[in-house]
Amino acid sequence: MRLSSLFRFLFLVLFLLGGAAAASAQIAISVSFGPPPIPVYEQPLCPGEGYIWTPGYWAWDGYDYYWVPGTWVLVPEVGFFWTPGYWAWEGSAYFFHEGYWGPHVGFYGGINYGFGYFGRGYEGGHWEGRHFFYNRAVNNVDPRRVHNVYHSEVHGYNASRVSYNGGAGGINARATSEEEALGRERRMGLLPAQTQHLEAARGDRELRASVNLGRPSIAATSRPGAFHERGVVAASEAGGRYEPPANRPGHAVRPAIHPNELPPLERPGAPNSGNPKLDQKYLHQQQKLYQDQSKERQKLQQQQEKEDRNLARRNASEANRQQTELRHQQQTQQQLQRHQQQQQQLHQKQQPPHKPGGPGRP
Repeated sequence: MRLSSLFRFLFLVLFLLGGAAAASAQIAISVSFGPPPIPVYEQPLCPGEGYIWTPGYWAWDGYDYYWVPGTWVLVPEVGFFWTPGYWAWEGSAYFFHEGYWGPHVGFYGGINYGFGYFGRGYEGGHWEGRHFFYNRAVNNVDPRRVHNVYHSEVHGYNASRVSYNGGAGGINARATSEEEALGRERRMGLLPAQTQHLEAARGDRELRASVNLGRPSIAATSRPGAFHERGVVAASEAGGRYEPPANRPGHAVRPAIHPNELPPLERPGAPNSGNPKLDQKYLHQQQKLYQDQSKERQKLQQQQEKEDRNLARRNASEANRQQTELRHQQQTQQQLQRHQQQQQQLHQKQQPPHKPGGPGRP
């Protein structure tokens, strides 16, 4: 009996693990058209020792690409490097492969992000013991502030600013067997500071590709999330022409994701039907509907904010955040439609009844 119970337990564990893996595999960010080219920008000054450069990249918010500014990030563990994320065409759409921290730099699509990330490996520095040494040939480092520096020119890399792998016009690069092995090493996802940096970029309208046309006003920052502090660098030019599909508006407005992004509810005004008693009744109904809808908006806002905080606390993947954001957008739009229907029904209910014998009656 004990042996049978053990087998059943092991089967259940394997089943659950397999289900979790399948569910995880289904969570992916895919887009039918590729992101804009990498913009041209300068690197802000390194804030101090222990920081590693994480290059800017284009992310997707469910409706539009937006630029996540490059920034200096305090390394989470001695000996770790940052492998940038990248977009790749995979037969039917462009899928995003998330960046990560690990003991080596793995494959990042052959994309030239600059500043040491020229498509393969990392030329921006190396570890010696517990200290990171910066290559001043590709990094903006002040030797009076950071003493572990050297100078080594980099030649022969691909200067293309294309920001995706494969597909029409994409970078033609495949991971080597060594890079595939590096991708299986112990790794760490986005740090909380990087998650906050990403969320700040998503909320900044000026960073959307449909608004900046590939030339973001905040291309890089000295620290994560420092969008309005010293060290902010604007793109000097777009990396190339950006032409989204013709069926997408040039300056698309993203649908509201959270209730607090919706226009405020219209406060009830005094009806004037000519019947004071009836007007008072109608006003009471309008006020009640306004209060009920305000409470529903507040409740949904609080619920979504709680879920967003949980994602940030768990340092959830970009795919998980994207899935949650799309669900929030659906909830918000469904609530908006329901409220509009309720208001329309109340308005129709309050219309004065048609009296026979009016104009045009035979």
